[in-house]
Amino acid sequence: MFLNCLTVALGGGLGAVCRYLFGLLPLKTNSGFPLATMIINLLGSFVIGLIVGFAQKNSNLNPKVIMFIKVGFCGGFTTFSTFSLESLGLFQSGSYLIAILYMTLSFVLCLAGTAGGLFLASR
Repeated sequence: MFLNCLTVALGGGLGAVCRYLFGLLPLKTNSGFPLATMIINLLGSFVIGLIVGFAQKNSNLNPKVIMFIKVGFCGGFTTFSTFSLESLGLFQSGSYLIAILYMTLSFVLCLAGTAGGLFLASR
């Protein structure tokens, strides 16, 4: 149990650092659309799809590696709480169209990212 917690913590720490560094990229838009957060969530969805797909295809994959990436890294890297906060902020500021666009694109593209990762891993 302790080793599992350590595995998740290390993956989560690495994911959080990568998320922070990615957030420093100059991806600001004039409209206020939270592009960086959406891209982070899309990448995380793709990576989780890849690792699950590879795990389904390769039963000899180390379960700790799967846990490190799926629960730890992806959990620390993706930003659903930030997504929620930014969506609410857009609504509160009256940017209803941007909020709806952001939420819809995030939902659709992240599902597509997960499906793409699963598909690519199953080839």
